[in-house]
Amino acid sequence: MTTLESLSTLFPWLYANVDNFVISIIFLILAYGFYRFSSGQIGRLSREGKLDETGASLLRRLFRWGVILAILAFTFSQLGIQIDLLAGLLVLAGGTVLGFAAMNTLGNAIAGFILMVSRPFRIGDRLYIEGQFMDVEDIDLIFTRMRTPDNVNIAIPNQKLLQTDVMDFGKERVIRRRHAITAGYGDPREKVEAALLEAAGRVEGLLDDPGPYVWITEFQNYAVEYTLFVFINEPRRVQEIDALVRREIMIACDKYQIDLSTPTLIKTIR
Repeated sequence: MTTLESLSTLFPWLYANVDNFVISIIFLILAYGFYRFSSGQIGRLSREGKLDETGASLLRRLFRWGVILAILAFTFSQLGIQIDLLAGLLVLAGGTVLGFAAMNTLGNAIAGFILMVSRPFRIGDRLYIEGQFMDVEDIDLIFTRMRTPDNVNIAIPNQKLLQTDVMDFGKERVIRRRHAITAGYGDPREKVEAALLEAAGRVEGLLDDPGPYVWITEFQNYAVEYTLFVFINEPRRVQEIDALVRREIMIACDKYQIDLSTPTLIKTIR
């Protein structure tokens, strides 16, 4: 069929379906308006605290794909396109793609759906995974996107997340941090505890309720292990606050003349 013959066939079909095109465009505008309105309501509920950010993201995706499918189905029906034939072709194409696709991709998609529904962690939470802190940026079907304190973006496959131990510090949750030191048996207990509590009192970001306290957590061969427990409610500052506490502990122990070197090694050499 020549180009001229194709155009002579196309123009009559377009002319005959002008009304259907207009109706489809009107439906498209209404559907888009509905999506924008729904997205705005979801954002309002999220800002009011009635819906968390993870749930809002999931609802937006569901509305977006639902509106797209509704527009396609309505347009095809208006233009007289056989949906059953198209559906059969899509199923065939989808089966072929899935047959050649890596099984990990399907596993990640299923894992992503599980993460969205079960929500073991949420967008904005600070996680501790495999030795480093990360903040959850978004949860997609295949990957969960995170950002490290070094401002590096990381995309972790969802299937891997389900198989990894994840520590969730939350977003504004009260968490306890511990800082252990060793002091010789010759150092009075009261002096060591006073030094640790004084160090905690000079760090901004620690909670007064519950307040810091000190435990004797272990008796070693030549030293006593003291552990300072403190509480914070800013998980994203956990590394910064830990560093400040350690610095103040060194200053306080120097003031009280408490030796922080390893007593076991020193005593053994002597």
